[in-house]
Formats: sequence, structure tokens, C-alpha cells
Amino acid sequence: MELFAERGYHGASIDEIARRSGVSPPVLYDHFPSKLALFARLLERTRDELLEMWKTSLAGDEPASVRIPRALDAWATYVQKHPFAPRQFFHETTGEPEIIAIHAEVRAQSTVALGAILGAEPGAEGIARDDVALQMAAEVMRAGLTGLAIWWSDHPEVSREQIVATAVNTIWIGFERVSRGETWQGP
Repeated sequence: MELFAERGYHGASIDEIARRSGVSPPVLYDHFPSKLALFARLLERTRDELLEMWKTSLAGDEPASVRIPRALDAWATYVQKHPFAPRQFFHETTGEPEIIAIHAEVRAQSTVALGAILGAEPGAEGIARDDVALQMAAEVMRAGLTGLAIWWSDHPEVSREQIVATAVNTIWIGFERVSRGETWQGP
């Protein structure tokens, strides 16, 4: 994954991937039929790790004012421990249709799953009254955090604590207000 992040999809050769993994190219092909399949699996693994992180860190009986900052801190910790993730997982590394399609599929799956996680939160009905609205809310959160992760990778001097505080102030405050019944109805 680090090599894909460093060099992009086309710049990462199977030979170099195998060498860095401590195996030979035939061993790599024993597990993945192609470089594209390996790339897709790495995106899926990152998606699965992030979704598990959200489920685990949002779980519990504590109030949301405790669980949501904890979840955002867990997200920031993940991004910090996986510095390649913002460039690999959070945006396409090439304009090639196959790569764009893989990213779109993994992103869509992430949005649906994150929407379900958000829908279980007390007060979520104030944000989203159906599955489509939950997916839109999840996409707002996912896209905002994606942008923040990419921005942070370009500004590594910013502390994790500052990233978490910004994310909490941006995401939690709105959710908290809606959970109390305050919503914007439009003109």
C-alpha cells in the first residue's frame, strides 16, 4: 500500500511490491490474480479497518459527547499511523477508468455502511429520516474527513489533537444540535 501511495498505481510495479513484501512475484500472483486485484483488496482492507474503528469507538453507553470525540480521535490516530492512507485510500491515484471504478465502489460501500452506523446513533432521525438521507449524512462526514486527512498529509506539523478538535467542532456540534431537535428547514 505504501508503494501505491508513493508512486501511484502505474508507478508501483509487481516486482517492487513483491520485493518490499519479502516475496517473489509468483508468490504475489498466488494470492492475487493481478495488480488491480491487489490494489482493490488493499482499498477494501482499509475500508474494513476504518468501518470497524467507527463501530468500536462509537459503541458504548456513554453519551455521544464522549463517544463521538473518541471516534474522531480513533480516526485521526488511524490516519496518523497509516500516513499512506490519505494518498492511497482517500482519493484516486490515476484517471484510469478501472481505478476510478474501484474507488467509487469502495467509497459507495463505505458510505452505506457508515450511514448504518450513524443511523444507530441517538438523535440520528433528526439528521436523516430514511436510508438515502443517512447515506447523504455519512457522505458529508466521509468527504469532510477525507479532505481533512489529505490536508493533514500536506501539513504534518499540525498535531493530532488539533485535527481532532477541529473535526469534533465541525462534526459533533451540528450533530449535537440536531439530536436536541434543532434542524434547518430552509426558506
